[in-house]
Amino acid sequence: MINNQNPFSMKLGNLFTLLFLCLCVASATAQTDLSLFKTMEPRSIGPAGMSGRVTSIDVVRSNKNIIYAGTASGGLWKSTSQGTLWEPIFDDQDVASIGVVTIDPSNPSVIWVGTGEGNPRNSLNSGYGVYRSLDAGRTWEHMGLEKTSNIHRLIVHPNDPNTIWVGAIGSPWGEHEERGVFKSTDGGKNWKKVLYGGPGAGIADMVIDPTNPNKIVAAMWEHRRWPYFFNSGGPASGIYITYDGGETWKRKTAENGLPKGDLGRIGLAIAPSMPDRIYAWVESAENAIYRSDDGGEKWYRISNKNDRGIGSRPFYYADIYVDPKNENRVYSLHTQVTASEDGGKSFQNFVNSGIIHVDHHAWYVHPDDPDFLVLGNDGGLVLSTDRGGRWQYSENLPIGQFYHVNYDMEYPYNVMGGMQDNGAWLGPSQLLKNGGIRNGYWERIVGGDGFDVVPDPTDFRYGYSLSQGANIQRYDRVTGEMVGIRPEHPDGVQLRWNWNAGVNVNPIDKKTVYIGAQFLFKSTDNGRNWDIISPDLTTNNPEKQKQIDTGGLNFDNTGAEMHTTITVIEPSPLKQGVIWVGTDDGNVQLTQDGGGKWENSAGKFEGLPDATWVQQIKPSTYDAATAVVVFDDHRRNNWEPYVYQTTNYGKSWKRIVKKDAVFGFALSFVQDPIEPNLMFLGTEGGLYVSMDGSATWAKWTHGYPTVPTMDLQIHPREHDLIIGTFGRALWILDDIRPLREATKMGMKKLMAENLHVFPIPDATNAIIGQYMGYRSTGDGLFMGENKPFSAGISYYAKEAGRVKVEISDAQGKVARTLYESADKGLNRMYWGFEGDGVRQPGSGPSREGAAPPRGYDVLPGTYTVKMTKGNASSSQTIKVMKDPRSPEWDMNEIEAKQKFIQEYYDFLAPVTEAIDRLQAATKSVGLIDGFADDNAALKAKNAEIKKKLTALNRLIYAESTQGSRNDKSVLSSYLGTIRGKMGGSYDPVTQGMRFALANAEKKANEVIGEINTFFKTDWPAYKAYVDGLKIEILPGF
Repeated sequence: MINNQNPFSMKLGNLFTLLFLCLCVASATAQTDLSLFKTMEPRSIGPAGMSGRVTSIDVVRSNKNIIYAGTASGGLWKSTSQGTLWEPIFDDQDVASIGVVTIDPSNPSVIWVGTGEGNPRNSLNSGYGVYRSLDAGRTWEHMGLEKTSNIHRLIVHPNDPNTIWVGAIGSPWGEHEERGVFKSTDGGKNWKKVLYGGPGAGIADMVIDPTNPNKIVAAMWEHRRWPYFFNSGGPASGIYITYDGGETWKRKTAENGLPKGDLGRIGLAIAPSMPDRIYAWVESAENAIYRSDDGGEKWYRISNKNDRGIGSRPFYYADIYVDPKNENRVYSLHTQVTASEDGGKSFQNFVNSGIIHVDHHAWYVHPDDPDFLVLGNDGGLVLSTDRGGRWQYSENLPIGQFYHVNYDMEYPYNVMGGMQDNGAWLGPSQLLKNGGIRNGYWERIVGGDGFDVVPDPTDFRYGYSLSQGANIQRYDRVTGEMVGIRPEHPDGVQLRWNWNAGVNVNPIDKKTVYIGAQFLFKSTDNGRNWDIISPDLTTNNPEKQKQIDTGGLNFDNTGAEMHTTITVIEPSPLKQGVIWVGTDDGNVQLTQDGGGKWENSAGKFEGLPDATWVQQIKPSTYDAATAVVVFDDHRRNNWEPYVYQTTNYGKSWKRIVKKDAVFGFALSFVQDPIEPNLMFLGTEGGLYVSMDGSATWAKWTHGYPTVPTMDLQIHPREHDLIIGTFGRALWILDDIRPLREATKMGMKKLMAENLHVFPIPDATNAIIGQYMGYRSTGDGLFMGENKPFSAGISYYAKEAGRVKVEISDAQGKVARTLYESADKGLNRMYWGFEGDGVRQPGSGPSREGAAPPRGYDVLPGTYTVKMTKGNASSSQTIKVMKDPRSPEWDMNEIEAKQKFIQEYYDFLAPVTEAIDRLQAATKSVGLIDGFADDNAALKAKNAEIKKKLTALNRLIYAESTQGSRNDKSVLSSYLGTIRGKMGGSYDPVTQGMRFALANAEKKANEVIGEINTFFKTDWPAYKAYVDGLKIEILPGF
């Protein structure tokens, strides 16, 4: 039985049930408490150069610098710099899908958001009602209508901010009552449904008359999606007009000039310069633009017959807009943006799709400046200030919708995956260059709708990349060559390929690759030849194979609804021949002999509706008989999470995520390969963690937004959690060992310790290069967060306070001493591989309790990190490794460099001591100066000694002058030369270094000689004279 509850809503039967749930949540919090790990924040690494779908745009009318952009599943973004910089402002809310953002016309600080996008393609995301901000997006309040699922329009009364109309398009996946037009007259506290077209129809568009706010025109749309089919159009679709603010409505029909028969999606626009002129983009048996010049009473077709310039996929986009100053200029948003200058009769291309992404959904034209345009599409946001003459692309909106994420084993490792309508990409998890992970470091693998990318584990130069309909290609990263290798059936049998087809490489026999249609294909020669190793593994239900007729009034057979197909292929990493296969119609198939025999687990999942889509299968890394399967039934309006585990090769299954344990349907799962009780779960509402083997789950909110979390991987070498999101691109949670250790120990035991150092990952002291392509970047360049170029050390402190850190080499000698200010809970510090150094001449003494000056890097090897806090101490070892990219070392040269560094330190000691004496003397004379005003003799003595001190200082430092004077003769110049030539710990001693040190020593000896002479002769005489004056520094009391 399919649960037809509305998105994300929980049905609570009675007060007892509510109380029980609260107790369960309290219990879960006690067992899976993530608050101690607040300093573990994942990195957003992008990419942003291809962005993602923008669904709604609004701009502060009085300040064009302030722009709000809603996204399909990446939340709401705000710019205060006309698109130069963006910040996410909706990350902590329940959902990430924005259907509409509307600024209150009477107060730009009041922002309304209707959630759930209004572009009902196969991969749309849903919402949780209406939200309001009273402070320009800093804080938000949920204002109800959570069961509407998807809201495409929201209008605030221009003169009465308490009056709001919401146009709910509703869920396309099933019928429900909470759709239509809703009205509030008390600022969103209460809502009244004022227009309803039935449980299968919702509002596709809604516009208000700028001269009469009681007049609203709404487009009702009857539509429905199934996992395998969709229909646009029906008798409930039509245009409705109210003249009393929504209390009563009148439908316009064929009698008013609209097309006869069923209508589909309709886009509406009122001309602000002539409010009686209304345009309508009408989906019907013959799509066309209609126009009314009398306020909507009479309509007539205006566009030319078969004019493709108006668009041809109305289910995905059918929006039109009118220039606020010119009632004859009309914009139509569809695959392209086209414009009419003759009142809708003809349309010409307006935006160059060679430089701007296609598939347009959001449009803003400034009411006072029609040249100011902002456009949102599947590839992000662009802005024009000259009415489309030139467009500026926002390349810093990381809102990509990734279907999958994968990794390789290079150093640093790469991450890769495919995005909705933005191809497949590969980029670095970490960049060994300054400047952050910029868009230019990402490689495009394939175009179209990108899906899974699987690197060839035998040679990471190559891999397999999918676009829609299983268009699989083997790529070569070096040459860029792409070879199409999708198999065909030898007998001409029509193959059924899922939009997001299953593909994988065998983790044991790494030269074997699999891809699935309704059959499982296997290749052992990189896709040149394929064998079919299974029968049809789906239900092969012919009622779900009628995609050729999908679309309703407009056929739209792109392959997105292809069904009864294989979606998941997962060979066991432990036992050869064990392969799990999942299908979009509910089958979980298993072979234990490489495809000879198959067993289907369908029907063995308690509480799971039949034919539920298999989203993921994760074979265990501990036991070949164990696997976890994730089902996703949201395509039938069922929003429960379904995650099951078997420990006996599918003979029985146990549900491991309870209905109310998480928010949103389940999308992804991964179990830690070292600690089996540590698990991660991705849902439509975010990332969840279990530290007790799935008994309880807690949402991870530390630096991670609410976003559909589509895929999860754990890198086996770096132990990073790699996160693929459907709306915020890619993220990495570096080094999950603290979570692993806490799970192993148990939180209660960990929290009882005063101080605990977690196992420390091996650390590479990498050579850091310079960034490419830019010198100065300005503010708008996207830079994904890079991993620190240091060794990460994680530790737990029971209470906040000062921690001493001692890092010792294998012989027990302390190489580095540091001090940390610890917070309560988990802390993460970074050690830059440096040892203790010596104080540079003239730098002044270190303050008491401070760490010694930074020295040169330690040599590779194993070190012990000991932390002390009060009477508590804890230790772990760390392995420091050389950069694997660097050439092999000559250890004789390394030893010579270490000896030379010590020579350098030994040289600095007497120089520092001499300059310290000189600085102290100068300071003392300055104190005596204050007593010389009434003593001419003392004033003369002070002037004489200061002159000598100044002369000595001039031997060390150049005279301070206006402008730039580079005096090479002073000691500081010699010191700077040797300091600049010293290099690092691992490079050889050069002739230049030796000459520079010898020259510095010679010059230092000269200066130190002069200083010593001064303190043997001039200073004792001066001191004796001052002592004889018996100057009282402190007055008597």
